[in-house]
Amino acid sequence: MRTVFLAGAFALAVSSCAPSAQIEPTPPASALPDNARCAGGGVAIDTDFPAGSLANCSIDQAGNVAIILTPEDTPPINCSPWYAFRVHTAQPRDVKVKLTYTACGHRYWPKISVDAKQWENLPQAFVEVSEIAGRDQAEITVTTGTRPLFVSAQEIIAPATYDAWLDGLEDHPELERSLLGKSAQGREIEVIRFGNKSAREQVLLVGRQHPPEVSGALAMFPFVEELLSESDLAKRFRARFQVIAVPLLNPDGVVLGYWRHNTGGVDLNRDWGPFTQPETQLMKGVLDTIAANPDQSLRLLLDFHSTQRDIFYTIPDELPTDPELFTAKWLDRYQEMMPDYEVERDARHEVGRPISKAYAYDTFGVPAITFELGDETDRGLIKRIGKQSAIAMMETLLATPER
Repeated sequence: MRTVFLAGAFALAVSSCAPSAQIEPTPPASALPDNARCAGGGVAIDTDFPAGSLANCSIDQAGNVAIILTPEDTPPINCSPWYAFRVHTAQPRDVKVKLTYTACGHRYWPKISVDAKQWENLPQAFVEVSEIAGRDQAEITVTTGTRPLFVSAQEIIAPATYDAWLDGLEDHPELERSLLGKSAQGREIEVIRFGNKSAREQVLLVGRQHPPEVSGALAMFPFVEELLSESDLAKRFRARFQVIAVPLLNPDGVVLGYWRHNTGGVDLNRDWGPFTQPETQLMKGVLDTIAANPDQSLRLLLDFHSTQRDIFYTIPDELPTDPELFTAKWLDRYQEMMPDYEVERDARHEVGRPISKAYAYDTFGVPAITFELGDETDRGLIKRIGKQSAIAMMETLLATPER
């Protein structure tokens, strides 16, 4: 058995750059829930909250928990093994939980919270990972108090979290919030627009195509907030450009705790071009509206995601874009603003690949970028990344010739 050490992962991971998760308060720990997924030995596990997810669980007489984690389809197309559950105990105590993965193995460092608002990483002394049959499995120990304890792969950022965040933005005089459409299960997908309503130049931001990719969401929040700030730069940017932002494209997958897909069994970021799903059809509508309007042109698409490290997936500089060489200039400026941080870029393009980046470039010839944040990137650093990259983006776009 070996303990996994993740550099920089063990400071408090409080979600100070996002609204609270808006999950209903839980009862005192002594009241074990009637809707438990499993119970025994004075311990119970439930997933009765947005993003709660596990395949099955069992608890022995000593209160030791065994949880099985399985993707929504097999084999999974991407190893993003999400889990989120709540631990109830009759009395405060230590609880041992074994996480067994039927595919992929352990990826996300466990986060814990008593209120789904303030989160911290489970200390390294309480997480052990072992390899069984070539796949990492985890054993963790959590300590309950007088309230049930949330344990999750990442902070829980559910649809209500986005609602609270958008509620806080609505007072901005330039912002319009509206319903873009609904998901396959009828959940609302909202869009915000701000800046110059009659602007020719449009900037499109997309978030949360993949349910577990929380760190990307944590970057998108301060990015948008900086574009809406009262700085002289932001005011000049909004005077020239209109921003269209869809922060949560896959609410069904988020609520159901899926590893990758929507409820149609489709990875939304492999459906740009076919547009077979209700969610991606909404994005096609946004892009078609811009394309059909002779007084509008798309200038940039940014799609916020998460992976094992911070990286930008971009169109190669050898391919012409309009604005010309925007990506290189933006990331150079961003690096200047972050001298103690290495900006990493992976530039490639496959014509016709049905992802947002490739579709936007193939269709509009614009810079299109997948903005990836590391799963365990320090949350304070993510907030700084969101703010500084937005400043650099505004400076760079404002320096381009007007269309």
